[in-house]
Amino acid sequence: MRLISSADPALWIPVTGSLGFAGRRHRKAAIRMLLAQAGAGMGRETLPGARFGSWLASQAIPFAMRRADGRVLAWTWKAEPDLVVAMATVQQLTPQLRTARAMMPMEYDDTESFPTPLGVGEKLLMSMPSDPSSPPSATYTWDTGSHLVTLNVVCSDRERFGTLEGALDDLARSIRIADDLSSGESDVLRLPPA
Repeated sequence: MRLISSADPALWIPVTGSLGFAGRRHRKAAIRMLLAQAGAGMGRETLPGARFGSWLASQAIPFAMRRADGRVLAWTWKAEPDLVVAMATVQQLTPQLRTARAMMPMEYDDTESFPTPLGVGEKLLMSMPSDPSSPPSATYTWDTGSHLVTLNVVCSDRERFGTLEGALDDLARSIRIADDLSSGESDVLRLPPA
C-alpha cells in the first residue's frame, strides 16, 4: 500500500522525491528543525554535530524515502521551511501497533472526527503541549482496517501554529491510498466515503 497526495504546491514543498539540489534547502531546513526539537527535548540548545548531521541526513534521506516506496511522504512549508514539517506514513495494523495506540497517554484522547476521502479519521491538535520544550503539533490518523495512515505535523512557532490549521486540514484531505492493482486482479469495488 502506497500513499499519494495532491498537496497545494503554492503552500508545500515535497521533501520526498526530491534528489540532489532540487529541494535540498527544504530538506535541510526540515531535518535541522527536527534535530533542534530533539535537542530541546534533551535539555540542550543544539545537539553536537547537528549542522553536519542535518547536511548528511539531507543527502541520505531522499534515497531512504525512495526505498520506502510511497509508505512515507514529507513536506515543508514553502514560504518558511523552518516553520512546519509534515510527514505522512502508512503502517500495517499489527496487534502490537493496536496495543501501542491503546496505551497512549491521556492527552491523546482529545481527538475530534475528521472526514476525508480516506474515511473518517481522527484529528488531534496540541498547540500547548504539557512539556514546555515540546513544539506544537498535529496528528491525523485513519484506520483502514488493515493499515494505519498517519500525518504528523510539527511547528517551530507556538504563536503561529493556530493560523496554520486550515492549511494542515487541506494537506490531510489531499492524502490518498494508491493500491498496486492491475485491471482484472481484484473484484473489490472502491467507493468514496458518503
